[in-house]
Parts: sequence; C-alpha cells; structure tokens
Amino acid sequence: MSDADQEKTTRIVVVGGGFAGFYALKHLQKHLPAGQVELVLVTPTDYLLYSPLLPEVATGVIEARHIAVSLRRALPRVRLVLGRVTAVDLDGRTVTVTPVTPGGLGEPYAEPWDRLLLAPGSVTRQFDIPGVAEHARGLKTLVEAVYLRDHLLQMLDLADAEPDTPAGRARRSELLTVVAVGAGYTGTEFVAQTQRWLRTIEARWGRTRAEDVRWVLIDLAEAVLPELGPQLGSRSLDLLRKRGIDVRLGVTVKSADAHEVELTDGTTVPARTLVWGAGVTANPLVAELGLPLRKGRLVVETDLSVPGVPDVWAAGDAAAVPDLATAKGQDDVPDTPPTAQHAQRQGTALGRNVAASLGVGEARPYRHKDLGLVADLGGWDAVAKPLGVPLTGPLAKVVTRGYHLYALPAMANRLRVAVDWLWQTVLPPESTQLSVVRPEDARLDAAQATRIYDTERAARDAG
Repeated sequence: MSDADQEKTTRIVVVGGGFAGFYALKHLQKHLPAGQVELVLVTPTDYLLYSPLLPEVATGVIEARHIAVSLRRALPRVRLVLGRVTAVDLDGRTVTVTPVTPGGLGEPYAEPWDRLLLAPGSVTRQFDIPGVAEHARGLKTLVEAVYLRDHLLQMLDLADAEPDTPAGRARRSELLTVVAVGAGYTGTEFVAQTQRWLRTIEARWGRTRAEDVRWVLIDLAEAVLPELGPQLGSRSLDLLRKRGIDVRLGVTVKSADAHEVELTDGTTVPARTLVWGAGVTANPLVAELGLPLRKGRLVVETDLSVPGVPDVWAAGDAAAVPDLATAKGQDDVPDTPPTAQHAQRQGTALGRNVAASLGVGEARPYRHKDLGLVADLGGWDAVAKPLGVPLTGPLAKVVTRGYHLYALPAMANRLRVAVDWLWQTVLPPESTQLSVVRPEDARLDAAQATRIYDTERAARDAG
C-alpha cells in the first residue's frame, strides 16, 4: 500500500472480541471497501466465547473448543492483536495495549485509531467480602469452566477415600458440599446441570453417590431466575427443591475460607467449593476512561456514540445503552440488560452506524425487542420464554437447544455442539479428570484478568 493510500485509510480499532465487537466487525468487513479502512481488533484470545453454554462445558457435555468461534476464520479482513487495552488516550487517539505472550504479559505499546469502538464486555461482580477473592471461582471463561469440572471430580474422589472416622466424616462433609452464589442464569444452570450430570457418572466412585453431594444455592434476591418472570421462576425453584437442592433466598455470603462459608443469616456451611455467579459488572477499563458512567456502565447515546467524544462508540455489557423497545416515555428509558442477545444486536448496529460515519449506509438508533430468554436445568428440564410465551419441560428443552444452535455464529461450531449433544444420548457420560488448570489460574482476578487494571492504577498513582 502506498503512502497516499495509507493517508486516506481510516483505522478502526475495536476493543473486545465478544458478541458486540465480533458482530460490529462482521458488518464493517462486509460493507466497507478494503482500501477504505483498516480493521483492528484488540482481544486477549483468538476466539469469540459463546458463554451461554459454559455450564455444559463444566459438566463435560460439550467440548470446550466447540463453543470457541475462531476470530481469524470469521473475520479474515481484521488484524487481530492479542492483548488487553489498559488505557485510552482520547485526545491523542491511541489505546495502550498490553500484549498477551506465552510468558504472561508483554511490554505495553500505543495503538493509534481514527474510529474507536469500545466493547470490552463484563466481568463477574465481586463485593468486598472476606475470603471471596481467594476462595471463590467464577463461570465466565473457559478456564473457569474446565477448572470447576475437574475440581468437583477431585473433591468427590477425595471424599470417597476418606476413612469412616469422626474426623474423616467431617472432612467428607466439606468435600461433598457446593455453595453457589447467584440464582440467576450462571448459578442456577450450573447447579441444576452439574447435579444431574453427577447422577449419570456416580458409578465412578465406590462409596459415594450423587445424592451424597449437598448443593446450596443462595441469592440476596427473593426469586430464582428473576429475568424469566415470577411464573417460570417459581417453577424453577420448585424443581430445584424437589431435586434436593437447598435454595436460600434473601441471604448472601458474609465471609469464606478454604473450609467453610459463613452466610448473612448467621449460619455456617462447611464447604470446599464456592462458585461465584452474583451477576456481572462492566469491564474495569470503562472506569479508567474518565467519562460519565451509569450504574458502572459507559453512558452512550441511542446510536451507541459516546456523548461529547467524537469518533468513539460503545456497546455490549460495558455500555449503558438506552432500551427504546421497553421505554415507557421520554423520561422513563431503562438500559438494556447485559445479555448476549443484546450485545449481538448492538454489535450489528454499532457496525452500521460506524460505517455510516464513513459515508456508507445510514445511522439509526439501537432498538431491539427481546426475543425471549432460556435456561437449561439439566436432563429434559428447562424453562424458556420465547416471544413472551412461558414453556417448561421437554418442549422448553428443545427451544433452548434450538436457540443456542441458532445464536452460535459459526456453522462448524453449531455442528460440533449438536454432535456433542447427540453423543451424550448414545455414549457413556465422560468423567475423566484432566487437572489442566491450576487453582491460582482460576481465581476470579486471574481468569478474568481484572488484576491488570489494579496494577496499572497502582503504577500511575506511584508515578
């Protein structure tokens, strides 16, 4: 490319390879001429993670790579930069990229931009609760899903080997207890699916059966799966309790250590497994921008542009996008919830509006009516609300799996996931423990890389 060509080429930098960033780039590479723009994606992995199926990775039903969509294959015109953006210079029009290398993190450098699309996504919401950062494990990345699966198998292996003595029985009780925080999608689906999965592989152990495992699902809210409404939430709660799961609402964690979890209702649960799924919050990057936030998310206009900052847009879980489809008036406009469905549609709208800023197409406000939500509860149990119609049981299961296959953005991944589900019905369930993830790598701050922003902030404060 000649110097003259480079001068007229617009560099569009996208931060984040999740649903919003992925679909924005798909639109841009399709509608903008190659000579007009240079497309750059900064993301720590070379895949889009289809996170709604992480619970099925944790149970071994789906192979981890099958929900990882290759970015290089899907976005051939995009220059992929494997790294994390730790700072944005809005005046100088650069982002600071810290590369991801085999040895850890590389030396930060500046990446210039002419248009900037911020879609860094979200991380698991944490609170300043003693012991949670050290002992809780999340379910938002492949690392965490694979670790949780192996960890549960290891806990049951250890419990099966405990001697029948008072001390052995006490240790066995800790090993066989799982406390899951958050009765939304992450916590509820994990507990429901994993409990059902252990029933299919209980022959692995000589002295331990699936019913020996104690499941405690807690949430400060007063409902299970509140996103699906009171009717399906109540049905889900009844189903979980019928299976023997101890569901405690209106309560949360007061403190935790390696052997027990203390709850705010004054009770203590001996447990070696604490799964943290207490909602999500915007990626810490947005708090470093110095721009207006709403409930921790970056404020944007209805066309996804960032007010007062030219050539910058944002979408996905990190952006407070006005939900025009559910607005009840000009003064009552909520933000879209942080769901994969909204992030996907916002990504397409983001690509369309950025292309319009370059003279291709027309910019429009983001508006999308939710198609409905689904939750897989293991076996033939599921709850779904497609287009507002409540469904339960096998029909809901079919709708749930059909929706996931539809939403997966690559045909190869759809086929692999469908085959995984088929093998599950005809082959013995997989129960091998690989132990490929170290416990320290599955900590919330390590697996979701929030630690890097604390380090950067400390360095700036010290300087």
